Amino acid sequence: MRMQSGINTQRPRVVIVGGGFAGLQAAMHLAGKPVDVMLIDRRNHHTFQPLLYQVALAALSPGDIAQPIRSLFRNQPNVDVLMDEVVGIDVATKSVHLHSSADMQYDYLILATGSTHSYFGHDEWAPFAPGLKTVEDAIEIRRRVLLAFELAERQALEHGSHPPLNFVIVGGGPTGVELAGAISDISRLYMREDFRHIDPSKAHVIVMEGAPRILATYPEDLSREATEELTHLGVEVWTNANVTDIQPGYVVANGERVESVVTLWAAGVQASPLGRMLGAEMDKRGAIVVDEYLNPAGHRDIFVCGDLAHVLENGRRIPGVAQPAMQMGVHAAREILEDLAAEPRTKFHYFDKGDMATIGRHRAVADVKWPFHAHLGGLPAWMAWLTIHIYFLIGFRNRAIVLLQWIWMYFALSVGPRLITGSQKLPGWGQLTGTEPPPDGKHLDPNSPGVVETPAH
Repeated sequence: MRMQSGINTQRPRVVIVGGGFAGLQAAMHLAGKPVDVMLIDRRNHHTFQPLLYQVALAALSPGDIAQPIRSLFRNQPNVDVLMDEVVGIDVATKSVHLHSSADMQYDYLILATGSTHSYFGHDEWAPFAPGLKTVEDAIEIRRRVLLAFELAERQALEHGSHPPLNFVIVGGGPTGVELAGAISDISRLYMREDFRHIDPSKAHVIVMEGAPRILATYPEDLSREATEELTHLGVEVWTNANVTDIQPGYVVANGERVESVVTLWAAGVQASPLGRMLGAEMDKRGAIVVDEYLNPAGHRDIFVCGDLAHVLENGRRIPGVAQPAMQMGVHAAREILEDLAAEPRTKFHYFDKGDMATIGRHRAVADVKWPFHAHLGGLPAWMAWLTIHIYFLIGFRNRAIVLLQWIWMYFALSVGPRLITGSQKLPGWGQLTGTEPPPDGKHLDPNSPGVVETPAH
């Protein structure tokens, strides 16, 4: 079955795969132009990923940082939105094959499907150490973190004690640092009055980073300041930590077994598997190697953007974060419009405005490169972080709600609804409490006897 998009089939058809930062920016810059655009994504919403960790720790609700893609283009008749999944690409016939069995023809193809978690060959760790890439991931992390406190309260009530509330985060990049600071905040500030039999503030957060320092891509002074800020919050930072095993209830690093009531993964990513369908050159992460115009070798009609693209500039790979992804999406759209206007193409140049990471309540670090050069820390960096993230949120409603929620959190020391939905199972709880024998095998299924489910009351 072949699917046609748009009304005027004589106009060039641009198929965009992926509704993340790059894909969305490309579609927005092609809206209202003399092309027919089809934006395809497996989900019906765009997620503002830099704030996913706040959903994971119940500071925000999923709807606060996500926007239905279709609603963003309701007034753009040349942009169609399709909720489907690309399962194949045929460059010879210039078509993409969809999970629904349809084929979508294209004149130009923009691939921007992002990245996913990489467990460095240990995919069996995934059930015990979820990563943070989607709204579903955030909800799962929130469930586990909040459930750990609830189970500890029940254990203390019934037996007078509970296992140590150790939260282990594998990876000391921005996501790991932000998760560590947020867990420390909710345990020390936002839940301290909610329990009768446990003291949430005694929860212990450990960040395990394999490199010599956390935030390894940041300047050394900011990395050092981030370590000091985390230490001030009671977070234990392990560097040069070689994690060799993750099982229900514990992590093994540098030969030492560390009990963990909740383990989170923030250590590595790999490009979306869509890159393999193209048959182009890829790097070791599965990202597609592209030239200075964002084209794979021999494919001027295909653009690769965001985390899926391996782009070199001045001998260094452009990082796979939101800022360059947005710029790539805009550039791909401009290249297409330059072709239509019979103008020469321009090379992509990444305008690096800097990087920042928040480390809990009124703490952050920022490597500012525009409009001035500065290394900021503490409250000034936190205020800059708040301002920039509010600005880039899509939709006035989202900005207003998030701003009001942050103001309420800051002054009332209260976060959003801490709802635990779905399963009440927590990997390893049975071993930590001694109510279940250790698992026999290395690869324990999360539904096996090694995972305890709380009874319904």
